[in-house]
Amino acid sequence: MSYDDYYLEYVPKAVRKKMAQETIAQLKRQGAGELLPVKINGSQLSSTWWGKAWNKNLERYSDYSSRIGRGRSYVRNGAVLDLKIQPGHIKALVQGSVRNPYEVEVAIQALLPELWEEIRLACEGQIDSLQELIDGKFPPELSELFTAQGRGLFPAPREISFTCSCPDRAMMCKHVAAVLYGVGARLDEDPTLFFTLRAVNIHDLTSKAIQNRTQNMLSKSGAKSRRILEGADIAGIFGVEIEAVLEETIDAGDKKKRISE
Repeated sequence: MSYDDYYLEYVPKAVRKKMAQETIAQLKRQGAGELLPVKINGSQLSSTWWGKAWNKNLERYSDYSSRIGRGRSYVRNGAVLDLKIQPGHIKALVQGSVRNPYEVEVAIQALLPELWEEIRLACEGQIDSLQELIDGKFPPELSELFTAQGRGLFPAPREISFTCSCPDRAMMCKHVAAVLYGVGARLDEDPTLFFTLRAVNIHDLTSKAIQNRTQNMLSKSGAKSRRILEGADIAGIFGVEIEAVLEETIDAGDKKKRISE
């Protein structure tokens, strides 16, 4: 990296924020398609269980702890112009110190099937609904399981790889760090994207609970209602002979038909 490239990184935050807004407008004019910028509301980078857990997971690894912080000011000031999450893949545009945004790509390995099965089994009977899972409202032991270092849902550094089109040759540049924090903010908006990223089916963790509820409802619906007069002597109850009434009704219908003819 040259001195000029290094110097360009020291653009004031207000200027960089304005550049980001202008770049978004320019990209839209050029027909760049739908842009999904990352917006941080309030003082916290993330506010939900899933967003916070994502950020904490990155910050606790020594490989990232000294570098991930480089992206905090970038993501706070709207430098992540676009961030899209796909199965095992993140694509983003980040405003740096030059006019054209940098392209960042992050690859996340899919969760190992055997590990996912262990987690799925541990969740049986523990999560009552998909909404509880999304809201992060589950027992503390599941929270510990999900965030277990190297054995939980969240990826370890060895499962993450990334590239950036910027000239910075550091292991993790500011733009990549901003994107990783941007993922946490995106999970605040839609926690289900986490499961998309890790290429697993979120419904696997709640299917057992839904199945049990369905079976319970079906068993209740099979119970005989007190309103059903099963085996009751209806003729005796109402004091009439049902067959006689039916015969009279049929005869009356035939008679009416003959008259009309």
